[in-house]
Amino acid sequence: MCSGKQSVVSFASQYISSVKAGLCSNAYFDDYESLAPKALPFPSQVVYNRVGKCGSRTIVLLLRILAERHQFTLISSEIHNKTRLTKHEQVNLMKNISSIPQPFLYTRHVHYLNFTRFRIDQPVYINIIRDPINRFLSNYFFRRFGDWRGEENHLVRTPGMKDDERYLDINTCILENYPECSNPRLFYIIPYFCGQHPQCREPSLWALERAKENVLEHYLLVGVLEELEDVLLLLERLLPHFFSDVLSIYKSPEYKKLGNMTGTVRKHTPSLEALHVLYQRMQYEYDFYNFIKAQFHLTKRKFGLRTGPRPSRQHVRVSESNPKVDEHDEEDAEDSDN
Repeated sequence: MCSGKQSVVSFASQYISSVKAGLCSNAYFDDYESLAPKALPFPSQVVYNRVGKCGSRTIVLLLRILAERHQFTLISSEIHNKTRLTKHEQVNLMKNISSIPQPFLYTRHVHYLNFTRFRIDQPVYINIIRDPINRFLSNYFFRRFGDWRGEENHLVRTPGMKDDERYLDINTCILENYPECSNPRLFYIIPYFCGQHPQCREPSLWALERAKENVLEHYLLVGVLEELEDVLLLLERLLPHFFSDVLSIYKSPEYKKLGNMTGTVRKHTPSLEALHVLYQRMQYEYDFYNFIKAQFHLTKRKFGLRTGPRPSRQHVRVSESNPKVDEHDEEDAEDSDN
């Protein structure tokens, strides 16, 4: 039994361990150009279980360009509303993913899948998250009013939404405790990393800790959207066969024409009272977000990166004692949520 399980723990876990061990070695970075990525095994199976409203539409646009340029298989699932799967559905999906011609990158809105539990070779995972309140606000207005590709697209995504819901003031939603602005609906990011266990769906310390454990053991990189250019740079370093040239493509005028259509429209900031209430309801989400930021900044330092978030549009910055509005944000480049 043990030997069988060990064989399945596999290449992905070994690769992630070797990278993270390398990140702890000064010698690794003293001679980075010669050691990375050539000295590391090449992962040929990558899964990006993209979190809703965390920039994945930007990444998918880039991946389509990269797949053609670097000749890897890209499968971007069009299923947006089924993140939680039955055991049978999990096995079928993992078998389908494993059968994709390698090298491949598979992406879908889906909570973490434990391949090794079913003795299937584990892929390398990557992901991106963002400030939880900003993610929530982006989704709230996107569901109602769409993005710059055309305001009518929200009517396609939410055709059954009545006007009293579509035009519901966000302060009313939060302060009067509407389901959309309360738990468990606000407990959104952590389940993507906690996994398919039923307990992963409820706000709890158990789900938070399991999500952190999965990140440390199974994710090569989890970036933060507020520092997207550094995320792309690290992906280029860690997964060069997939992401070489990604930063130059992202900065190109041709790409900007595509990416500028993905911003959510009619988005505005709730009152400070509503922000404070929202923050209190999202304590586990912020614990996880801060953990991811710390891990991401550690990786950046090891690679010699010192940059931070780039200035952009309005951004809500929240602390327990003083929620406030900042003038920073990233594009709301994302598919619809579940």
